Amino acid sequence: MADSKREVERKYEATPETRLPDLTRAAGVSTVVHRGLTELDAVYYDTEDLRLAAASLTLRRRTGGDDAGWHLKVPVAAGVRDEIRAPLSNALPPELAGLLRSRVRDTPVVPVVRILSARDVHHLLDEDGALLAELSVDEVLAELLTEEGHGATSAWTELEVELADDGDPAVLDAVERRLRKAGVRPASSASKLARALDETAPGKRPTPGKPSSPRTAGDHVLAYVRTQVEALVELDPAVRRDLPDSVHRMRVATRRLRSAFRTYRAVLDRTVTDPLREELKWLAGELGVDRDQEVLDERLRSRVAGLPGELVLGPVGARLKLTFVARRTGARRRVAAVLDGDRYLALLDSLDALLAEPPLRPAAGRAPQHVLPRAVLKDYGRLATRVGHALEQPPGQERDVAMHEARKAAKRVRYAAEAAKPALGKPARKFAKRMKSVQSVLGDHQDSVVAREALRSLAVQAHAAGESAFTWGLMYGEEEAAAAARERELPEAWARASRPRLRAALKG
Repeated sequence: MADSKREVERKYEATPETRLPDLTRAAGVSTVVHRGLTELDAVYYDTEDLRLAAASLTLRRRTGGDDAGWHLKVPVAAGVRDEIRAPLSNALPPELAGLLRSRVRDTPVVPVVRILSARDVHHLLDEDGALLAELSVDEVLAELLTEEGHGATSAWTELEVELADDGDPAVLDAVERRLRKAGVRPASSASKLARALDETAPGKRPTPGKPSSPRTAGDHVLAYVRTQVEALVELDPAVRRDLPDSVHRMRVATRRLRSAFRTYRAVLDRTVTDPLREELKWLAGELGVDRDQEVLDERLRSRVAGLPGELVLGPVGARLKLTFVARRTGARRRVAAVLDGDRYLALLDSLDALLAEPPLRPAAGRAPQHVLPRAVLKDYGRLATRVGHALEQPPGQERDVAMHEARKAAKRVRYAAEAAKPALGKPARKFAKRMKSVQSVLGDHQDSVVAREALRSLAVQAHAAGESAFTWGLMYGEEEAAAAARERELPEAWARASRPRLRAALKG
C-alpha cells in the first residue's frame, strides 16, 4: 500500500572539504544533533527515452536507511515534491505503475541510473527538542545503466536540507542565510537523477525546449490545445490519488479541448478532431459522475449547516453522509477503471499524434487577428440565441432546460475567448470575463435544478424510513428561491456581456 509525504527541501553544492557553519545561529535552531552515517543504494527507473525525467518525475527503488522501498517523486512547486512510497519489492508496485501510466502508456520502465550515497545526517532542533529540519551531506556516486553509455560514472558531494513535517519554511530561509555566509551555494540541479543524467549521458537527457512564440492562427490554437493535453497527462496521477479538485480540473481540460476543436474548425480539420471530440465527451462524462457527486454533496452540506438547529429534524446529516459516501465510492472506482482502460490510453495517444502532425487547414496560416475573432463571435451568436430562448420561457421545466443549454454555450464561448487571449490580448480577456459571469449565473441555476432533484429523492427515502421529511422540503424551497434569484439576475448579466462594444473590440 502506497503512502504519500510532502517533501520541502533545498539542495546545495558541496565538496568533501565543506564544513558546516554553526547552525545554532540560524533563527529558531537551538541544537544540532549528529545522527550518523547511512549508506543508501538507489536504482532509478525511466523509459528508454526518459519520459519521466523530461517531466521532472523520479522513480527509484532504494535500499538502506529507514525509508527503503519504491519512491515516486512528483513536482509540486520549486523545492516542493510529493513523495509517494510503496514497500520494497522486486517489481514495480501496481499502485505506482498506475500513477505513471499517462506518461509511459504501454512503454516499460527500465533501470537508467544507479546512485550510491554515503549520507551524513544532522537534525536541527528547536529549544523544546522538536525536529525543525534534517540536514544531510551526501557523498554521491552515480553510474549510468542504459545500454548507450553503460558504466559511465560521476561523483559529487551535495548538501540537502529537508523541512520537518508541517514545519515552517522560514527555518529553511534562516539555515540558507547561514550556509550562504559560509560560502555554500544552491545546487544547479534539482535532483540527484537530473545531475547524474547530465554528467553521465550529456546530450541524451531530454530538456524542454523553449517554444517559439506563436505567430499564426494555427500556432495559437495548437499552443492552447497542447496546454490542455499536458494538463490531462499531469492531472492523471492527481485524480488517481484523489487529490482535491483534481477531477474537476481534469474534466475542465477535456471540455476546453472539445471546445477548441469545435470552435476552431477553420484551423483544425474536423475529420480528425470530430472523433477526438467524441472521445473527450466520453471521458468528461466518466469524470463527471464523481465530480457531480462532489459538487452536490458540498452544496447540500452547506445548506444543512446554514439551517438553525431546531429546523433540522431527523438524521439529516447521517443520511446525507451515507448517501454520498456510497455514491462517491462507486464513482471513484469507476474513474479508476476508466484511467486504466485501453480506450483512455488510446485517446491520449491520439492527442499526441494530433500535436505531432497537426491537421491544419488553410486558415491556420493566416494572422490570428483575422481568424480567431470570427470563430469566437460565431459561438457568441449561438449563445445569444439560446439566452434569448431561455428568457422567453415561463418559469418551470422548459426554462430550466433552456438555461442549461445556454450555460453550455456560455462555457464554450468563454473557453474560445480564453484560447484567443494570447493573440488578442485585453479585448479577449474582457470578453471571456463577461462570458464567465453569464456562465456563473447559469451554472448556479443548473446546480439548483440538480440539487432539487436530489432533495426530492432524499425526502422520499426519509419518508419511507419513517423519518421526518420537513428539513428536506425546507431545503427544496431554499433551492427554488435560489434558482428564481439566478433567473432574475440573468437579464442584467447578459446585458453587460452582450454590449456591442465588447464584440467590436474583439474584432479590432
